Amino acid sequence: MDVAEINEAFASVPLAWQSEFDYPTERLNPRGGAIALGHPLGASGLRIMTTMLHTLEDTGGRYGLQSMCEGGGMANATIIERL
Repeated sequence: MDVAEINEAFASVPLAWQSEFDYPTERLNPRGGAIALGHPLGASGLRIMTTMLHTLEDTGGRYGLQSMCEGGGMANATIIERL
C-alpha cells in the first residue's frame, strides 16, 4: 500500500495498526488524521477517502487502504487502485 488512512476514533488506533503491520510512519495518515482534521459524524468516510485519493494523485501512488471504525471494536476496509 502506498498510503493508508486509518480512522482514529482514539489516538491509539493508527499506532496499534502500524505496530501490528510494521507500516512506514510517513505513509500512515500522511496529511493528518481525525485528531488534526476532525471526525465529522456521518462524513468521516468521505473525508478519509478524499484525503487518500488526493495523496495518491499528488505522490503518484497506486494503492491506498482506508479503514473505518464502526463502533464496538469492529471496522471495515477499502482498498483502491489509482489508474
